[in-house]
Amino acid sequence: MTLLNTEQLVKIVKRFQDRRIAIVGDAIADKFVHGSISRVSREAPVFILRHDKTETLPGGAANCAMNLVALGARVSLISVTGADESGNELRAKLEAAGVDINGVIVSEKVQTTTKVRILAGHSHSSKQQVIRIDYDAAPLSDAELRQAIVKKLQQTIGDADAVIVSDYNYGVVDPQTVEVTRRSDIPVLVDSRFHLAEFTGFTAATPNQDEVENLIGGTISSTDELENAAQELKQRLGYRALLVTRGNQGMMLLEDDAEPLHISAVGAHQAVDVTGAGDTVMATFTLALASGASFADAARLANYAGGLVVMKRGTATVSASELEHAIRQD
Repeated sequence: MTLLNTEQLVKIVKRFQDRRIAIVGDAIADKFVHGSISRVSREAPVFILRHDKTETLPGGAANCAMNLVALGARVSLISVTGADESGNELRAKLEAAGVDINGVIVSEKVQTTTKVRILAGHSHSSKQQVIRIDYDAAPLSDAELRQAIVKKLQQTIGDADAVIVSDYNYGVVDPQTVEVTRRSDIPVLVDSRFHLAEFTGFTAATPNQDEVENLIGGTISSTDELENAAQELKQRLGYRALLVTRGNQGMMLLEDDAEPLHISAVGAHQAVDVTGAGDTVMATFTLALASGASFADAARLANYAGGLVVMKRGTATVSASELEHAIRQD
């Protein structure tokens, strides 16, 4: 990368702090239980862990919000949590980080979606995830709650420079919320694990290669097949751009009628932890676009951020200073 390109990317990062981003989607409590292996149980052939610590971090749409704040943006989250311990911890972490949670509705009618990861290892070694336990919230069917979400989104979106729809299939995102974002004249980006095909006519999305394969109903085994499949998907969705993430193979950007842009992965090729990496990519890509970047430069910045965050354990974030340092070091 030339010095001119480096300075161009750094200038975009320096504009991050002036941007306002609204996120509507499913907030998840990511709980990490750390334990040290003490001995083998006499009751069953399993290890007994001595509990070291438990920490709760924002996941899902809330992790995307945390990444945006870490990058310097002003962020409003529209979501729902239960009035339970996980929900209380989740909102406290968001508020302490500087996320505007006035749009987060607290309800006795729902349970906060919580993913518990058990990490085990010897006392002086790195801990590895051995099992995950999911406490999934029931589908969000309460009409009053749904109307409240729409109202919060309408109140927030007018001041935003971009909107992220973060759909983890727990019910916050529905046709009504989608319609509110569709009426916006600012960039609207979509991250949907299972229903991307239903979100048409928006600015861009950031699916990974597996998600592209699921959407087209076939296996991709070459670069040409990936380009063709992604082009077909972009046209079907009616998006201006599609950024396909490919793990240690980097990313591929399709925008308007331009030739596919392949971006090589940066940093180490062996990830430490990919938990929440997609949220980091989405946050950086969106914030760069909101800061006046081209799709290509936004993709390059997202690639740097993704390369940084997978080298951290747990649901992590990347700061603007870390991103700038990585750009200059490359």
